[in-house]
Amino acid sequence: MDASSMDATSLIANLALGTLCAVVVFAWVSKRRTEARKADPDAPKSTLAADAPSTRSDGKGAP
Repeated sequence: MDASSMDATSLIANLALGTLCAVVVFAWVSKRRTEARKADPDAPKSTLAADAPSTRSDGKGAP
């Protein structure tokens, strides 16, 4: 094997592992933010919730 094929293999492996690590970190951060929001009793409900109004108090959302 020549050095260029080993370099390409190393590059692909590093990119794949780097992407996997980035996705895991993003998922972990999102999970923590979601859990914190669910634990907050003052957080506004989603407009998709069955027991929530169809519009938000700031005027955004479906009329």
